[in-house]
Amino acid sequence: MKKYILSRLLRAVFSIVVVTAIVYTLIFSLIPRSQIFTSDPNITKVAGDPDKKANYENSVYRKQGYIDYYNSQQLANEISKNTPSFTSEGTDENLKIAQEWAKEKGKGWVVSELPNSKDLYATREIPIYERVIKFYANLIQIDHPWKVKDSSNPDLKRYVKFEWTKGNGPALVGSGTQHKYLIYFDKSFPYIHQNIIKLYLGESYPTFGGRDVMNVLTSGQGQTKSQEITLEDGSKMMSSFNIHTAQYQSPENQDERSKKIFQDDYTDVKSNYQDPSMIKNSFVIGVIAVILSYLISIPLATQLSRHANSILDRMGLFLTTAFIALPSLAVIYFDRFVGNSLFGLPDSFTDYGAGDLRSYILPVIILALLQTPGNVLWIRRYMLDQASSDYVKFARAKGLSEKEIYSKHILKNAMIPISNGIPASIILAISGATMTETIFLIPGMGKMLPDAIKSHNNAMVVGITFIFTSLSVISVLLGDLLMQKIDPRINLAEKGGRK
Repeated sequence: MKKYILSRLLRAVFSIVVVTAIVYTLIFSLIPRSQIFTSDPNITKVAGDPDKKANYENSVYRKQGYIDYYNSQQLANEISKNTPSFTSEGTDENLKIAQEWAKEKGKGWVVSELPNSKDLYATREIPIYERVIKFYANLIQIDHPWKVKDSSNPDLKRYVKFEWTKGNGPALVGSGTQHKYLIYFDKSFPYIHQNIIKLYLGESYPTFGGRDVMNVLTSGQGQTKSQEITLEDGSKMMSSFNIHTAQYQSPENQDERSKKIFQDDYTDVKSNYQDPSMIKNSFVIGVIAVILSYLISIPLATQLSRHANSILDRMGLFLTTAFIALPSLAVIYFDRFVGNSLFGLPDSFTDYGAGDLRSYILPVIILALLQTPGNVLWIRRYMLDQASSDYVKFARAKGLSEKEIYSKHILKNAMIPISNGIPASIILAISGATMTETIFLIPGMGKMLPDAIKSHNNAMVVGITFIFTSLSVISVLLGDLLMQKIDPRINLAEKGGRK
């Protein structure tokens, strides 16, 4: 069994790497890079100055991993280390020096001139394979006491220790680390949190610019939420600061207020927000919909299989097939109209927001209804297969009622193959329902993907693809393990019935 799990994990990792690399390559090589500026309002601010526009575009391309880039000042600093007389001014002598520098540096560096000032700058196209390697090289970020390298702060202490901080509970805290709180506890699910291992999926742009992709997907949304917080000296204050998100900030960049409040170098603190994160929104709606769907499907499929080939069964099959044939878009709009006009439920998540239970009712019901017909068909089919088994005939011979046979024997055995898909349904709820979330304007993962595609947020598209692929392969593995747990006779380690 251990060998099987290890083998599946290796294949899962390989699948994730291959799929993400293909998507990354397609997006960053086939889509014209200039399209990333179509949703960037800042490009219009510099469009009137060709020099500023060139600098801005190259800076964005560098952040997105398309090129390496030395602006005029950086190029002057770089070359003047060996040639003190060099400046970025576009004279023939400086141009010749810069071109020789580029030739010596190799790897395709090219020196160019700004359109107006003629100042020199240098760029290098990064090959797509190198970008993919960088993506995976930076994917897993591990925090440790030597993580921060700040020459302006040579006296920075470096340690990791357990503390019981006043008002903030027990925590594993670090110094020299990127995050101050490496492991901490609070009242929010899952109650134990860590900042030691983080995934870095790139920097979001142009939407949510300046934030990394995982931060966008996992941070709260909406307005900031103030609450009473306890500082290191035990004093209390009302603030939206989330103390447990404290990260290192160089003393050169700290403001006086932050120094006074935090009294150490961990002054880069994020805020608490009123609304849940995108992942949490999608997960809550998706999981409740999955549970509701199975609560409807199992008794319905049981009744249909008990009365197989009867009028009830035929009518049920007709309706189930008809619902499956209906386009999901029609089901969503129809149910939304009925729910809004007859029951007064909001037809948009933004009417009442995440803080109101009514915002979730229609999306949950619609998602459950979309899943139910398929579940009914599969459960009915598995139960009919079991109904003709010898153990069922034996149970009937013992005089058990049909109700007992179906509830105690057939349903239990039919749930073995059905259970294989339950973990996938629950875990993939994190990825959200694209159409439902888009129509109801729910700020979740399902809506984020089309939004990212429309705004040419390439890093976000790759990041979400990585998450979706990971969730898919993990859910398949968990489905196998759950099936084996329910029925120990299933040996996943065997092949063709042989060990």
